[in-house]
Amino acid sequence: MISSPALSALLLPLALLATQALAAQGFAERADVQAFAREISERNGLDLADVRAALGRAESQKSIIEAMTRPAEAKPWHRYRPIFLTEKRIADGAVFWREHAERLERLERQYGVPAEILVAIVGVETGYGRNVGKYNVIDALATLAFDYPPRAAFFRKELEQLFLLSRDERVSVNGVKGSYAGAMGMPQFMPSSYREYAVDGDGDGRRDLWVNVDDVLASVANYFARHGWQPGGEVAWPVELADPAALDGLMNRGRDLAARTTVGELRKHGVRLPAGGDELAAMLIPLQDEEGEAYWVGLPNFYVITRYNHSALYAMAVWQLAQAVKARAAGADGA
Repeated sequence: MISSPALSALLLPLALLATQALAAQGFAERADVQAFAREISERNGLDLADVRAALGRAESQKSIIEAMTRPAEAKPWHRYRPIFLTEKRIADGAVFWREHAERLERLERQYGVPAEILVAIVGVETGYGRNVGKYNVIDALATLAFDYPPRAAFFRKELEQLFLLSRDERVSVNGVKGSYAGAMGMPQFMPSSYREYAVDGDGDGRRDLWVNVDDVLASVANYFARHGWQPGGEVAWPVELADPAALDGLMNRGRDLAARTTVGELRKHGVRLPAGGDELAAMLIPLQDEEGEAYWVGLPNFYVITRYNHSALYAMAVWQLAQAVKARAAGADGA
């Protein structure tokens, strides 16, 4: 892995250019695709002819690679937050909550994950199911598996998982839509997460994450529970720092999500926090506002949200949307 960001930025366009000539061949004619088809067929007992036919119908799309190079999480917080914390998303979230209040209460009791978190995830991901993605999932995964070198290994694994998902859930390999990264359904699960964490919420024998709200919400709850959500635990606290420079070594910047400190240690450094919980792992998160940096302390449940999307900005957007929707649903914000 090249350590220099500048050198990586220089080499990435060259690597992408090199793959364009391969992409022009079409997946059906490419040796690397055919080798992949043989490998996953032998490993999983799949019919080689079917795998080859499905990959042959997939199309490499330049727009998918372009989207991968400019993710929303690269924006500063003051530009990222307005994407998700909108009046419409808050209002729609309150309506969604009221419509599904009974099942949300049941899932909160069963899994220990608050209803507002479940609602906010579906809200951030797909606007409560209104936008589940426009790309053929196999196009997205094949494009990134074979024409996007920086993350090819990851997406080849996900492409393999798509074929297994098709076998397990009777999903059409070439017929499902999703995001430019291959995430699917109302909660935008990648194929591996779909197979590992999706739940049959209504007992009909299927795990349908596109239209079955019982399955969707139960699957998100299961995902959070399996990743260590602490029932009743706090998520994040805003804090003021008298001397941010003195705590710079403890801060989680960019995609660094490792807990560098504890609540108790932050108290020793003079950070004013609610009582208790000294032993809790903590992240000190700087968020770029228009006026400068604002600071938050992320707790273990905040870290769990980042397992859904490995970004502190994403986790903060989910958390703040959850609080706004909860207040709106309860009529506590005056609306």
